[in-house]
Amino acid sequence: MDQEAQRSQLKKLILQGKEKGFLTYGEINDHLPEDVHDTDQIEAVVNMINDMGIQVYDEAPDPETLLLKQEPAPAEDEEETAEEAEQVVSSALESEFGRTTDPVRMYMREMGTVELLTREGEIELAKRIEDGVRQTTEAIAACPAAIAEVVRLMDEVENDRVRLTDLVVDFVDPNAADMPIPEPDSGAKTPPPKAAAPKPAAPKPAPAKAAGAKEKGEEEDESEGSSGGDSDEEGGPNREEALARFARIRKLHASLLKAIEKHGYDAPEVRRVQKKLAEEFMQIKFVSRQINRLVEYVRSLVDEARSQEKVIMDVCVGKARMPRKTFIKLFPGNETNKRWVKKAIKCGEGNSHTIEVNSETILASQTKLKTLEDRVGIPISELKEVNRRMSIGEAKARRAKKEMVEANLRLVISIAKKYTNRGLQFLDLIQEGNIGLMKAVDKFEYRRGYKFSTYATWWIRQAITRSIADQARTIRIPVHMIETINKLNRISRQMLQEMGREATPEELA
Repeated sequence: MDQEAQRSQLKKLILQGKEKGFLTYGEINDHLPEDVHDTDQIEAVVNMINDMGIQVYDEAPDPETLLLKQEPAPAEDEEETAEEAEQVVSSALESEFGRTTDPVRMYMREMGTVELLTREGEIELAKRIEDGVRQTTEAIAACPAAIAEVVRLMDEVENDRVRLTDLVVDFVDPNAADMPIPEPDSGAKTPPPKAAAPKPAAPKPAPAKAAGAKEKGEEEDESEGSSGGDSDEEGGPNREEALARFARIRKLHASLLKAIEKHGYDAPEVRRVQKKLAEEFMQIKFVSRQINRLVEYVRSLVDEARSQEKVIMDVCVGKARMPRKTFIKLFPGNETNKRWVKKAIKCGEGNSHTIEVNSETILASQTKLKTLEDRVGIPISELKEVNRRMSIGEAKARRAKKEMVEANLRLVISIAKKYTNRGLQFLDLIQEGNIGLMKAVDKFEYRRGYKFSTYATWWIRQAITRSIADQARTIRIPVHMIETINKLNRISRQMLQEMGREATPEELA
């Protein structure tokens, strides 16, 4: 049933109720749209009808009951009644029957509930993302095993087995200040994005070439998508500066390992070297993909430690019936202390004999924890603290990124509309555009002075045009061939206009 039919049915129902002074639930159900089955929606309509002074009954009341319960109402002419009914119907259709289970409509509706960001809002979210990434990186810097993994990647870069831009985005400038927000009437030009500058717009075709303008535009869009790729900026960070920083980190990491071997984990000498290493590490902005890899690596170490702790807890809590609170009180801080078993036996909590019988299992798990501790370079308790701080920073950045993406979903829709009828469905275009939007959020630099929408537009268009080039044709053409094909088509049209006939293959060659 379309919306106009729904409006007519509800209006008829309300006018009928005004005339009789009451309605029954059966009459309401008969006039409601067929797809409305939700109890909350039906109850909302009933409440609206009650607010208009129309009583709702299970069954039609007898005349005496109706006269007793009905209050005298002021006289209303038919026009006022019809106008009131129209208002109620419009409200019902907009608030209740506008709800749908169609995913696309739900997506559009929920997208519209998110407010657009101002320039100040964008900067605030970008700072939150930056702060979350900084907390995550700072936590990773406290884990020598993660630093060792970074040093390995640095060696790969020095040996030209890995590109520098696959590891490092930029370096932190401690003196960098936030750029002032340009005034709307300042007339200042917005600088292009650094990570991937958009290509200059093609000149408008002359009137004689208007017939092929659309095709030409489509080819240029596809060329943009095929040539841009996901590559980083051409210049990238300075290689000499990067290698110098890598050398300092490598030297400090070697000093840290020697200090741990000589003095132990908690020695002041170790803490001093650790602090210097963390400060040097924080001066480098790593690619988000590498940060995610390091996060997963640290998390895998924590999972390895927890698996051994679970074995010990199963023995003490599961088999020996030691109270869980007692175990949580006694065990933390003693993960690798092999004298802890005797302490657990003497504590008198649970079945001491069972703990003694399974002491070999506990000691074996503690040995594995000690091996892990030596490999990581910090105590197990500190590894857990690193994981906790890392998770807090990661969650903070994730929330801010989510807000930034949700606030710019309209931008994806507006750009995707321009690429319809190119071989991909509209929903696929939206999906690809959203992927480009998420990449833009990851790479956005608010200090450069331009708005996020300016920067994100290129990434969204690039993602959409790349997907059209990859998926729109029945037989997929390799990306590197698309520009060649587009160039051939342009020359062919140009020769057609000049000669008045199709060019032969020899002339095109």
